[in-house]
Amino acid sequence: MGPDRQPIFRGTAPALVTPFTTDDRIDEAAFRDLIDFQIEGSPFEGQRYAGVDALVVLGTTGENPTVTLAERRQLVDVALEHTAGRVPVVVGTGTNSTAQSVQFSVEAARAGADGLLVVGPYYNKPTPDGVAAHVAAIADATDCPIMLYNVPGRTGSNLTAPTTLRVTDEVPSVVGVKEASGDLNQIADLIAGVPDGVAVYSGDDDLAFPTVMLGGDGLVSVIANAAPGPVSEMIRRAGAGDVSGARALHYALLGAMRASFFEANPGPVKAVLAAQGRMEPAVRLPLAPLTASASGRVADAYRALVEAGSRQAA
Repeated sequence: MGPDRQPIFRGTAPALVTPFTTDDRIDEAAFRDLIDFQIEGSPFEGQRYAGVDALVVLGTTGENPTVTLAERRQLVDVALEHTAGRVPVVVGTGTNSTAQSVQFSVEAARAGADGLLVVGPYYNKPTPDGVAAHVAAIADATDCPIMLYNVPGRTGSNLTAPTTLRVTDEVPSVVGVKEASGDLNQIADLIAGVPDGVAVYSGDDDLAFPTVMLGGDGLVSVIANAAPGPVSEMIRRAGAGDVSGARALHYALLGAMRASFFEANPGPVKAVLAAQGRMEPAVRLPLAPLTASASGRVADAYRALVEAGSRQAA
């Protein structure tokens, strides 16, 4: 990849859930329906907002640690075939094994993925040298654009701004950073320091508005699974400089954003999708179904979001 980098997308990409049937198989029909729902958008404030700008398959929200090798290929193939070029498709290929990450990345690129989501290696806690070498090995194996993903709450290791900026400088295939540290100072340092053509995305729904206001490029979202229209519209308004409009949507969505993490993601958002009639709420062990208490609180938060849209439309 030459020096003129281009982001895979700007705007909103849902980290898609992986629908399972009650007997623990991939629910391919629900997955296809979910893809259409994301791209077509959803109503809010009395109008149907346009849908998302890209899709992320096999991210954390997609329960990738418990998806088998055969299921990985099934999900990637279905996503690419059903999306049919309507939006870019980014495939999660990073693990805590460089050799396995290379294998997954090569397979995703050959299948036609538009980008690779490469998480900071978890559990191992590599040094900055190790992180840089890990990403470089993936880049050397394929020309597919890479989105580096920092989520220290899950990996146990924070990719600091200096480490991430080093990787973006040394590996031209890196054209995006999904930053889920929850640290706005770190996010600001990334936005100020990344090379031209490298996008910075919020990895936290509730920090997406301030991230774009700081100069970020968008959001990789959990809540968009259930509310693609208003989430995408919030990011579009923020990117266009409509601060008041984006802020209003941020606050309308904030309760549902927080509710998505009352218990382990993706349990809450799958429960909402089940209530919408889109899929079973099933998650795979070691994740467990929502407790009754969390289920009620999640339902209340999403009900408030729907009611907020209805009030503004009146």
